[in-house]
Amino acid sequence: MFILDSYLASVFFCVITMLCWGSWANTQKLASKEWRFELFYWDYVLGVLLLSVASAFTLGSHGDVGRGFIADVDQALSSSVLSAIFGGVVFNLANILLVAAIALAGMAVAFPVGIGIALVLGVIVNYMAAPSGNALFLFAGVALVTVAILLDARAYQKLSQHHSSTPPVKGIVLSIVSGILMGLFYRFVAAGMTLDFANPEPGKLGPYSAVVFFSIGVFLSSFIFVPLMMKNPVSGPPVKMADYFKGNARSHLTGILGGVIWCIGMSLNLIASGRAGFAISYGLGQGATMIAAIWGIFFWKEFKSAPAGTNRLLTAMMASYLFGLVCIILAHWYE
Repeated sequence: MFILDSYLASVFFCVITMLCWGSWANTQKLASKEWRFELFYWDYVLGVLLLSVASAFTLGSHGDVGRGFIADVDQALSSSVLSAIFGGVVFNLANILLVAAIALAGMAVAFPVGIGIALVLGVIVNYMAAPSGNALFLFAGVALVTVAILLDARAYQKLSQHHSSTPPVKGIVLSIVSGILMGLFYRFVAAGMTLDFANPEPGKLGPYSAVVFFSIGVFLSSFIFVPLMMKNPVSGPPVKMADYFKGNARSHLTGILGGVIWCIGMSLNLIASGRAGFAISYGLGQGATMIAAIWGIFFWKEFKSAPAGTNRLLTAMMASYLFGLVCIILAHWYE
């Protein structure tokens, strides 16, 4: 299978992860305005599954290093497989709760609370389970990225202050729960994996197999979570499954594309973890929030009519974000 042989290559893969995780949601904007998120999500999870299987039978099955995909699955312990699947279930629930929190409390509250908790908790949990990198640099980087997320939230609050209102408690609670789950899902996947891909530990999964079983967890749990979301949407009327089959090719393909983009990020992140370690890989990947902010600023022009002082917040956000990433990257070299 294809694996990385340098830390710099791992950092590059993590940067691609940031781009993918911070960009996939743009595909929903490209779909029809009448195409509800609940319907979009079915195609999204299908895209996640398709990409994981495609990568497993290509990059994960060719080459002389490590175990090929089929051989890896054959020798895997059921505990490793179930751990990766459960990670997919946890991620799926976290993702859906985050969407609900955004609908109730708004982007400026849900994202910094949810992703901020996920970033800090995820790095702590993965570092404690598999220490890798200089803790001082790693957690300084996490702190700086968290500050950047908070500055981004403040910028969004200033943008919408003329219709400001107190965010509902339910939205804040959902953000917190989503953040906790988002911070934990990666650990379940990592728990079923070996970190030495060239000489893999018996019974554990390689990165390609782990992504496949993770994606199976996402896909199967959607048959529980998404119907509930369709029947009890946080905004708008309930959606029927029959509505899904009324969608045009563009709507379905953009949803699948969104899932493919997200899963490319997940696959590259797990491949990078072999050299960077789980904590650093996850920490860099969750900087995706800033990528999403960059899309909003420069492409969707969300701050075009922002009040005075907003640009200073955005500049400080970018600086804090970049310094944070540098600290996380340096954590490996100063271990």
